[in-house]
Amino acid sequence: MATITALLFDFGGTLDGPAHWLDRFLSSYRAAGIEISRAELDPAFEHATRIGYGATRIVARFGMTDLVRFLVGHQFEYLRKSGPHTLRAILGNSGAAGRHRFVERVTNSFVRETSAGLAHSRDVIGTLKGRFKMGVVSNFYGNLDGILVEAKLDRFFDAVADSSRVGIFKPEAGIFEAALEKMHCAPESTAMIGDSLAKDCAPAHRLGMRTVWLRTTESQWGDGASQPDTAADITIRSIDEVAQIQW
Repeated sequence: MATITALLFDFGGTLDGPAHWLDRFLSSYRAAGIEISRAELDPAFEHATRIGYGATRIVARFGMTDLVRFLVGHQFEYLRKSGPHTLRAILGNSGAAGRHRFVERVTNSFVRETSAGLAHSRDVIGTLKGRFKMGVVSNFYGNLDGILVEAKLDRFFDAVADSSRVGIFKPEAGIFEAALEKMHCAPESTAMIGDSLAKDCAPAHRLGMRTVWLRTTESQWGDGASQPDTAADITIRSIDEVAQIQW
């Protein structure tokens, strides 16, 4: 078995905190005083995500706060028109100014949690620099390079594969191959770390990489509950454990 000399990390739900973005948005909505279930928020989340992926030329210049505000704004527009009746009434009656205040509350809550997660990951990743080449592979909006600079994480990574820039989205193999090519690393000497069995572990495993599944309490199955556990060679509960893995 080849020695692991390179690590690839997912971003959302891995480097920026141990929870899927849908779950983090859900907690931020509730912190802002908006009662909504995960099932009710899910279509609004997907709607805003699709718009974000299609607006790379606009989003590319956004930092984290502007990105989250953009996504929350589109989530609210969806919920105002197609959300549950009670929430449509609240958002409709609050007017543009009221909706703006709600958007800011949700955005600020989400960004606070994200900033804390990235700060923690910065400490962890710092201990790995020098031991491994490292990269990020993420379904993102075209501004991941800037987000990493903003979080002071860019200096640790030799490659960043942002799906909206690469033009390939996980779980397609090409996005992983783009990162490997940039790092000049073979799959068998690389490990992929992420919170999704379906989008991180399974495709990386098929390419011959070692796989590490970040399985957290908040998002136990990532978005790959139907994937077998065999897609993950190693299961961890915290990103802190990466530094302790005996390859």
